[in-house]
Amino acid sequence: MKSDRIEFKGALGETLSAKLDHADGDMKACALFAHCFTCSKNLKAVGHITKALSMHGISTLRFDFTGLGNSEGDFSNTNFSSNVEDLVAAAVYMEKNLEAPSILVGHSLGGAAVIHAAHQINTVKAVATIGAPADPVHVKENFSLKVDEIEQTGEATVTLAGRPFKIKKQFLDDLKSANMEDKIKNLNKALLIMHAPLDKTVGIDNAARLYAKAKHPKSYISLHEADHLLTEQVYSRYAGGLIAQWSDVYV
Repeated sequence: MKSDRIEFKGALGETLSAKLDHADGDMKACALFAHCFTCSKNLKAVGHITKALSMHGISTLRFDFTGLGNSEGDFSNTNFSSNVEDLVAAAVYMEKNLEAPSILVGHSLGGAAVIHAAHQINTVKAVATIGAPADPVHVKENFSLKVDEIEQTGEATVTLAGRPFKIKKQFLDDLKSANMEDKIKNLNKALLIMHAPLDKTVGIDNAARLYAKAKHPKSYISLHEADHLLTEQVYSRYAGGLIAQWSDVYV
């Protein structure tokens, strides 16, 4: 898979680090990928997914949200809304420099973000989520022991995946204001919900809630015994291949 390293300006004006994974052969469509909470574009599972998409003629732009990975910015000043706006900025970059995205793919909180972003990116025809929460507020469970401190003092340092992150009250307030139910009900795009029944980070009930609220065309696919981060390569490649085949009739 041929890949190019690129940069573009995010929602907060910072330079974001991205990678464009090119389609193998003639390009049929372009996808935009949103990674999970505090993750990065370089998560192995993301690369396996974009490799599978490449094999089906889909080029994919994956990038680090503001303040994460190799992107500039202060993570503590970001929130769910800025992630959504980063996605919109990425789509604008793609339209100007490659081709506008017709597919959005989001993992975990990135899945909730692509559902929101799809309302602002007119070229999108298909949205695929992997292990996505039914409500962005779910992400608070990652630092539940610190929520009271954040509410009372305005901020707190939490440890996620062995790394420290500063979470501010504005982040929690922004999560509460995200109207996920309205966004999913009025998506008006083809939707694929992928979730592992054994997911211990974002329970399978989230997939059921998303599916119940969404309108057709909608599909659900079980990721069998995968964990939340799709650490086993077989499941990330499986997910990428299924997204490619499912989206073919829409794009």
